[in-house]
Amino acid sequence: MSRAILQVMIRGRVQGVGYRAWVEYQATTSGLEGWVRNRRDGSVEALFAGAPKHVADMVALCRHGPPSSRVDSVTSETAGADELNLRRAGEAFSVLPTV
Repeated sequence: MSRAILQVMIRGRVQGVGYRAWVEYQATTSGLEGWVRNRRDGSVEALFAGAPKHVADMVALCRHGPPSSRVDSVTSETAGADELNLRRAGEAFSVLPTV
């Protein structure tokens, strides 16, 4: 089975509206691995790993976000498996502290 790993940057009104929790829920429901975190510049960064279709579907979901958010842009780039090491031990998907 092939595996995709994408690092995603989401910009807009995405902090303080439950965006990280929403991403965590959507990703774990889809069976994805990875992490999500706020950035000090007001964006949200995430890493998704899993079946290519599920990763692509998750990126598409990020373009809309939860109802209280406003997503201005979503950019993604291929990432390496070493980026998954940022997760907390024992967690498939982690919510990380702000960087």
